[in-house]
Amino acid sequence: ILFITFFGILIVACKKEKSLQEYMTDSWQTTYLKLEMPTYEKSDSLEIYEDKFDNNPELIAQSKYNTDGTFNAWFLNKEGKKVSNSDGKWNVENDSLFVAFYYNGRDIKVGYHITKTTEGFLGKSAFDWDNDGEFDDFLTMKTKRIKTD
Repeated sequence: ILFITFFGILIVACKKEKSLQEYMTDSWQTTYLKLEMPTYEKSDSLEIYEDKFDNNPELIAQSKYNTDGTFNAWFLNKEGKKVSNSDGKWNVENDSLFVAFYYNGRDIKVGYHITKTTEGFLGKSAFDWDNDGEFDDFLTMKTKRIKTD
């Protein structure tokens, strides 16, 4: 009986963790963003943008990732209305999230290294965020899980 009890406890304790694909299939809100651009627009100037979204910001980034590999991203303004909607495609490989979408006159294809957190996830990417031809800009974002329509 002791062996059966121990084996039962072991099975319950070994609950399978969700795959990153399953984990990402949800709705998210950005709670922190830091963008470091060391050669901002081909200059020798470092440009850093950082926002904790804690002082009643003008816009808050939100997104929803669907099981079919599509996603929708938007900003929520102070009136609670969705603005700047953008649709795209997403997929997961190992510990990375890859997204492709059109935004602000640009086709964007970027990968993020994803770390699951208790609230949501931490995403990090290197990309040409300042559109200067150099893929030397580093973005860090934190998210939290949200409920959407």
